[in-house]
Amino acid sequence: MSDLKLVGISGALRKDSTNTKFVTEAARLFGAAEFTLGDIRFPLYDGDLESAEGVPLVVQTLADQIAAADAIIVSTPEYNKSIPGVLKNAFDWVSRVEGNPWAGKPVAIISAAAGRSGGERAQVSTREALVYSQPLFVIGPEIGLAQSFNQFDEAGKLTNEITVENLQVLMDKLRAEALRA
Repeated sequence: MSDLKLVGISGALRKDSTNTKFVTEAARLFGAAEFTLGDIRFPLYDGDLESAEGVPLVVQTLADQIAAADAIIVSTPEYNKSIPGVLKNAFDWVSRVEGNPWAGKPVAIISAAAGRSGGERAQVSTREALVYSQPLFVIGPEIGLAQSFNQFDEAGKLTNEITVENLQVLMDKLRAEALRA
């Protein structure tokens, strides 16, 4: 059993989100690790709320999970050629905690979307939204799961062998970076 800690963040909130399925499949392919799926159901960032009440517990919990992680996988849908507001809101809130939990952490970004590009623009936007935090981006192969609604079986497993092979390569790279740290 590995002592590695892996955090997954799905940029979609739907119960049957293909991004949640995708990040879970990525974690399976990552191999032995303690996997935590982060919760990003945060209130909208509001400086007045932060001043009055401080950082919400749910935000601090995710920040602590990121800080304790050896590696992180972010899976994002593509909404109007960018990342969904809920994911950007999560990044904004986590940036408000003490310290920088993302700094130097190996991060792999994947995407699942209904369209034919598979969320490739959302991956770029996700990278841009995280640059401030200075994670160690694990690049390539870029994996955007197009027409994601028909890429999983009833058990939530990926059905496209080429996608599985490429995701395995990316997860092997992520694991290698996690072990190097």
